[in-house]
Amino acid sequence: MKTTIKNLALLGLIALPTTAMANVSSTINATSDYTFNGVSQTDNGPALQASLDYAADAGWYVGTWASNVDYGSGDDTWLELDFYGGMFYQLSESVSLDAGIAYYTYHGDSFSDEYQYPEVYTKFGYGSSVGQTELNFWYTWDYFGVDAGHYIMMAAHTFTIAEGHDIRISFDRSTSTDENKWSWDGDKAYNHYRAEYMTSWKGFDFNLAVEDTSMDIDTADTRAVLSVARTFNF
Repeated sequence: MKTTIKNLALLGLIALPTTAMANVSSTINATSDYTFNGVSQTDNGPALQASLDYAADAGWYVGTWASNVDYGSGDDTWLELDFYGGMFYQLSESVSLDAGIAYYTYHGDSFSDEYQYPEVYTKFGYGSSVGQTELNFWYTWDYFGVDAGHYIMMAAHTFTIAEGHDIRISFDRSTSTDENKWSWDGDKAYNHYRAEYMTSWKGFDFNLAVEDTSMDIDTADTRAVLSVARTFNF
């Protein structure tokens, strides 16, 4: 019953007025595991996620995204609710830039708000005859509210194997600038590897990923993640 109420609350986030706003979209996603850079945020369990976005013709956008989370026994935090805004630039026919800021918030326990933190990001895209290449960077000065700097660097490439069937391969490295305040399995950084297959069918988007990290912990070991999403445009 408690899980049902939580899922209904997530779905309620997208049931906001969107009258005659052609650039408004919402996505509902069901996934077998909510992983963030290879680390499960749901204690290796499934998640229901929802987003609500507005994108202007001029390139700027704002949005919100939500997911259930589970950080283990002793922590009743169950909801992550994020807000973001940015600007997308098409610099040339093949080069794009996306830059913005996000704010992560957490809810459910008396101390959940201590986890909240801001993050800035830049994402470079390059399209060619062999696919889409990405170079992405994220930085925060207060990771999970512990007053520690943290950044993530990612390189990814997506290519088409047949019409409607894509493969994306990515590598990213997460690094803490203050190991005494935040560390990853006793180290300041870890690597994350991910390969995913993407396709669509009757309006649903399917994603099957295999990923692993350099950490030796139960919530960041080798795993397969299956996600099914549906996007609605208003």
